[in-house]
Amino acid sequence: MTAISLGMPDVPTRLADRRKSRQIQVGSVAVGGDAPVSVQSMTTTRTSDIGATLQQIAELTASGCQIVRVACPTQDDADALATIARKSQIPVIADIHFQPKYVFAAIDAGCAAVRVNPGNIKQFDDKVKEIAKAASAAGVPIRIGVNAGSLDRRLLEKYGKATPEALVESALWEASLFEEHGFRDIKISVKHNDPVVMVNAYRLLAQKCDYPLHLGVTEAGPAFQGTIKSAVAFGALLAEGIGDTIRVSLSAPPAEEVKVGIQILESLNLRQRRLEIVSCPSCGRAQVDVYKLADEVSAGLEGMEVPLRVAVMGCVVNGPGEAREADLGVASGNGKGQIFVKGEVIKTVPESKIVETLIEEALKIAETMQADGVMSGEPQVSVS
Repeated sequence: MTAISLGMPDVPTRLADRRKSRQIQVGSVAVGGDAPVSVQSMTTTRTSDIGATLQQIAELTASGCQIVRVACPTQDDADALATIARKSQIPVIADIHFQPKYVFAAIDAGCAAVRVNPGNIKQFDDKVKEIAKAASAAGVPIRIGVNAGSLDRRLLEKYGKATPEALVESALWEASLFEEHGFRDIKISVKHNDPVVMVNAYRLLAQKCDYPLHLGVTEAGPAFQGTIKSAVAFGALLAEGIGDTIRVSLSAPPAEEVKVGIQILESLNLRQRRLEIVSCPSCGRAQVDVYKLADEVSAGLEGMEVPLRVAVMGCVVNGPGEAREADLGVASGNGKGQIFVKGEVIKTVPESKIVETLIEEALKIAETMQADGVMSGEPQVSVS
């Protein structure tokens, strides 16, 4: 009789091939083409306060942010750009509205890119040739950032509201002005606060151009709501291969935006996973406090960079199977826990020793992986 394998089925590493887009260079970070999807955020400080802005950029850098945007509404902000761009550890994009002169100031200051908003730059139309010439000479790309809340009045009159078609027409019209002068070092965003409108706008845009796309749900809301809206919208698009760089917009500290963005990419296998905790939601079968166990294990392993999957399971139904599939896991019940390493039970410990033992074994595995040079790969920690 032929043996039947009951092992875990193979799953695709990606849900779809990436959309083919042209590649631009934002400072040290490639965007588009075959470059990994990058994570961005924006400072909340006054850009003119150089010390506070650089401090926040340092915090964002430490959280994994790859590109940072700073607002530039005043001359004092423009004057601060050179120092910020020089001292920042990651590329700095200047966010410009209304005043074309600040675009030139940002280019002269050494910013890695400039963001302009077509709905707010009617007076920019006469300056496109000069902007294109200056940006081209300095090797500075332009992001054409369309927002539903600041859509050109002419398009609002034409479409009645900020429809996907209106957002895309605005972006492509502005891009065409630059193209007339031979400038194509462009990336585009078409943001809306409604994930459905946003997704449809990016789908339409992806069909109509090959520029790299910056994904964002604008004004997504407080941390919980904004995280859900962004994850739904980004997940839909990235799963179709659409999107080259992302910014999660939350009414929360910028570092939280970065954490959410990184987690979205890791969940879709678009970024190398690090520590991953797999844990069950708990139910009437659980014989231990799974919530407490998962939180304590997560806290004890915070900051771990190696790709480790840890499973924290609370009962004997799914526990042993999940724990075996993880790099490290525990199946709990009857006041004790079976500790699994790479699919094998290595010991059984009292419930009071589960967290301590898991952390100890995780550090051993991490040390071995580092010694073997395994600093990337799919993380394998499950908590149930």
